[in-house]
Amino acid sequence: MISVTEPVAKRPAPAGTFAALLRADFIAITHSAVVLMLNFIVPVFIVVLLGRRGTASALAGAIGGDAFAIALALTIGLMTSSLFGYSLALARDREAGVFQRLRLTPTPTWQIMGSRLLLQLVADLVMTAIVVVVSAVMRHAAFGAGRLLLLVGISVLGGAMFLALAQALVALVRSAAAVSAVSRFAYVVLLLFGLIGVSGALGPTVQAIGAWTPVGALINAYAGAGGLTSWGWSSTAGMIAIVGYTVIGVYVGVRWFSWSTR
Repeated sequence: MISVTEPVAKRPAPAGTFAALLRADFIAITHSAVVLMLNFIVPVFIVVLLGRRGTASALAGAIGGDAFAIALALTIGLMTSSLFGYSLALARDREAGVFQRLRLTPTPTWQIMGSRLLLQLVADLVMTAIVVVVSAVMRHAAFGAGRLLLLVGISVLGGAMFLALAQALVALVRSAAAVSAVSRFAYVVLLLFGLIGVSGALGPTVQAIGAWTPVGALINAYAGAGGLTSWGWSSTAGMIAIVGYTVIGVYVGVRWFSWSTR
């Protein structure tokens, strides 16, 4: 009697599943007009707008120039792409059952989220490079190697901070429509409070509070890295705040994140 052994399906290698997820997420990002606008068009528009003589000074009071334009463009770009792009895509995919289907596959859960986060950080680095190049071409701004590395490092930390906050938002709010509404409200509040605080228009108390907001902290960090101000306590405090918000966002985003809306 001949026994037939059924073939055993091999579990795909972790590297293979992660590469497949990266390819799928990369295609989704590059084919999304909204993502391309939030990541690249908005920051470049801000650089061009503030590159006009006098515009940056009008927005920043006594502070102005190329470094402020870069700091504001990168800060708004990172926040916009995370709060609008990443959080909404995450909430909609969860509502559509994408994560539930992925979890039925042998793919580890950390890869499902990790591929999205990694590609978003790469997009943030590309955005940083584009903003720096546009600034250099428009205003003939000079960037040394050390200055560039510092800007890149702060962009990675700032991108991680806003992605962590966006992850926390999706963890706490289940509905995609509600995530959209809350993200818009949070965007306006963070932007206005951060800009008003950094400018010092409402006095030193509000300025001190605004410096510890996500937007204020990142602008101050960029200001020190870009040579707008000397690296001092405001830039150091900005870095401390960025790390703190990242840790809180990661904890909330991991602790209370649900893979489905049920």
